[in-house]
Parts: sequence; structure tokens; C-alpha cells
Amino acid sequence: MAFLDFTDHTIIITGAASGIGFGIAEAFARHGASLELIDRNPDALAAAAQQLGATSRITAHTLDLTDAQQVNALAEDLRQRQVSIHALINNAGIEYPTPLNDAASDAEQRWHNLLHNNVGSMYLLTRALAPLIRKSGSVINQSSIWGLSAVADFSAYVTSKHAVIGLTRSLSWELGKHEIRVNAVCPGWVATDAAMRSMRAMAATSGKSEADMIAEILAQQAIPQLLAPADIAGTFLFLASPYALAITGQAIVVSNGEVMH
Repeated sequence: MAFLDFTDHTIIITGAASGIGFGIAEAFARHGASLELIDRNPDALAAAAQQLGATSRITAHTLDLTDAQQVNALAEDLRQRQVSIHALINNAGIEYPTPLNDAASDAEQRWHNLLHNNVGSMYLLTRALAPLIRKSGSVINQSSIWGLSAVADFSAYVTSKHAVIGLTRSLSWELGKHEIRVNAVCPGWVATDAAMRSMRAMAATSGKSEADMIAEILAQQAIPQLLAPADIAGTFLFLASPYALAITGQAIVVSNGEVMH
């Protein structure tokens, strides 16, 4: 379809070396996009760029998105290269349990670090790159079904994903006057390493086996299947395309029906 032809489009994807981020990068590469890939893991990022380079033009950036100096240096590099951004995809984030009764000495710091990684980094990068996003461009933020619901023992992660939706809605008003759309995607259970670690933590806390925990998760879905990164990627293609020109400030759920709103 012509509207899903991203030839001569530049797409920036954070957390692109693995999981959902790599799945998104693969989808845009298949549709001809030039990709600016960001990740903090240099080896994984190099491997991802090499794998995708056969089908797309790739520039890889290793940086810590919570570091404003590094983020501003990236923005300056893109400005010097006269990159015009069609879509900024804020996918990077971390996930781990933060139970209220955690007695570890660093429990409070880990709570705040998760929010800074999952929300603060989106703010820093979007602020730095907004002047480079073209008219009719798109910002797409990765949230979660836990940004619309909740679960015990993951308060920092749940809070961060609610905050991503709030940030999305606020920025849709700020950037809308420049005809830039801002939306969030809320995936359900995707079979990534991070999600499976969370599943195992939930199983351990509840005293259930991993198999029973997965069965319980699938029983809450209208379509009882774990998602793959490729199942999520199409939503990002759509939101970055002209098909979505009237869509902004929305939280789009992709969860096999686990959350309906």
C-alpha cells in the first residue's frame, strides 16, 4: 500500500536492539524507511543494525537516554546531518518488580530510576528532537496495558506507564499546533525477555508455576495467545502513516482483548 511506503522517511526508534523495539525496526525497514536506532547496549545494537542493514539505511546511536547531555548531543548530530524526522518512537524502557515491602537499601532509588528511565527519558528526547520533527510527523510513545490498569508489586512500572499516557496527551496539545501527532501504544503480554521475567516474578510471588501463571494470563484475553513483537509493530506503522492523520492524544491498546476501553 502506498500509504505504508516509508521510502525517504526517517524513523527514530529507541530501545531498538531487542524485543518490541527491534520488531518495530524490522517492520519499518521492510517498508523502506531510513532508521536512526538508539539503544544503550552497544553490542546488541551493532548486531541489530547489521541484521537490518540489508533492507534499510541504518544509523546506530549508543547512548543513555536519561542523560540530557547525551540526548542533546544526539539532537545536534541529527541537526548537523539535516535529518528531518517523520516519526519518533519512544520505545525504550525497563521493567522490574518494586513491591511496597521491599526492604533493600536501594529500593527507593530503584523505584525512582524506573520512572526516570521510562518517562523522564521520553520527555528529554522529545524535547530535544521536537524542532526536527517535520509537519504532519508523529511521536509514538510505548505505554502498556498496565498504564490503563494495575497489578500488585510493580508500582513503579505501573506508575510510569500511566505517566506515559499523561505525557502523551499533554504533548499532543503542545505539538498539535505544529501538526505533529502524539499517541501511545499499550501492548498486552508480549513474549519478550523483560515481560517473561515479570511473569516469572509474579509466579514466584503467588506460589504458582510458570505454566499456571501463563494460563491465568491467557484466560483473561479474548484471544488467548501471547503476543509477538511483530503483532505490535503494525500499530506503529499505522500511527506513523497518513492513515492516522486525524489521530492524536490516544492510547491504543494491542492486547488480544485483555484490556478493552
